[in-house]
Amino acid sequence: MDAQQPHWLTDEEMQTWLALVSVLIRLPAALDDQLQRDAGLSHFEYQVLVGLSGAPERTLRMSTLAVFANGSLSRLSHVVGRMEKAGWVRRTPDPTDGRYTLAILTDAGWEKIVATAPGHVDAVRALVFDPLTRAQQRQLGDIGRRIIRAVDPDGSHLDRLSS
Repeated sequence: MDAQQPHWLTDEEMQTWLALVSVLIRLPAALDDQLQRDAGLSHFEYQVLVGLSGAPERTLRMSTLAVFANGSLSRLSHVVGRMEKAGWVRRTPDPTDGRYTLAILTDAGWEKIVATAPGHVDAVRALVFDPLTRAQQRQLGDIGRRIIRAVDPDGSHLDRLSS
């Protein structure tokens, strides 16, 4: 029995794929560089602060925060431990279910995100939005949502993208 040949990418598809791969590799690194330089934070740490800052009472279960920040629970625990030492986050058992731990953004953590966000937004604008026309920006949003639906068919990450 002959094995089916893969449906190879066309030359144009290959060029598109390589452009996307470059964005996926270089954009996070550029955002990480900006955050490290200006705020002493990694992009992952910033995402943790963002997740907590937008949560009701600035509080999330660690497991929920790990999904939001797209990291393992052990990585998150290590990062939150450093943030606790900096006074930005505190942890406490979940009073509704002691099997869970809550992460809570402190006032100092809120001040850190408020101080960090403008520089990060400027970097996002310069790297992603300024090079594109309004129509291209809308297309990029549509493209991103279509790809994430293929990557995450149950839609657990779409909730973040639509809010």
